Amino acid sequence: MLGIHDFWLFLLSGLLLNVAPGPDTANIAGRSVQIGWRGGVAAAFGVATGCLVHVVAAAAGLSALLMTSSMLFGLVKWAGAAYLCLLGVMMLVSRRPAEAVGGLATGPVLLRRVFWQGALTNVLNPKVVLFFLAFLPQFVDGDSPHKAAAFLLLGLIFVFNGTLWCLAVAASAARAAGRIRQSGRAMAWVNRAIGGLFVFLGARIALLQAR
Repeated sequence: MLGIHDFWLFLLSGLLLNVAPGPDTANIAGRSVQIGWRGGVAAAFGVATGCLVHVVAAAAGLSALLMTSSMLFGLVKWAGAAYLCLLGVMMLVSRRPAEAVGGLATGPVLLRRVFWQGALTNVLNPKVVLFFLAFLPQFVDGDSPHKAAAFLLLGLIFVFNGTLWCLAVAASAARAAGRIRQSGRAMAWVNRAIGGLFVFLGARIALLQAR
């Protein structure tokens, strides 16, 4: 169908990649501890939205164009690095966890900020572009006339499965975080940990080279 082959291998590989611990999982778990289950869900859907942007871009051929243009690659790379480092520094210097994610302790404004932070950390990350360009073509026939549709379908399946896993992570982290949220000192360290993660990711993106 659409030139897709080894579909079950794709599903298994995708699931293993989804459940492997990584920055997105750490971000979602941290937001769940910091804000509660709704914060983790907002971060999870933000991550999924960022991945969907890359899936559509890969299907449309825009990702390949990005990888062949050093200027475009550099713009995305430095924008992503600057955004992540700025966000991380804000969280590191914040005295209260809420300050780093919008200045409000609760409410839809805070959740929207967490959502867009999760989305932008993926959209502005060239490593996600490289991942989809390296992973998806392995399961699509090179001479298929429907490569774009195949890319889109496989990408949607991957993002859907990943989102289910991320929601499970958010629920588990929020359930285990009741005592932590009652401790101001513990929450401050959670805030610093998330901020440090963003700075680390920003530094990694800044060092990334186009291939």
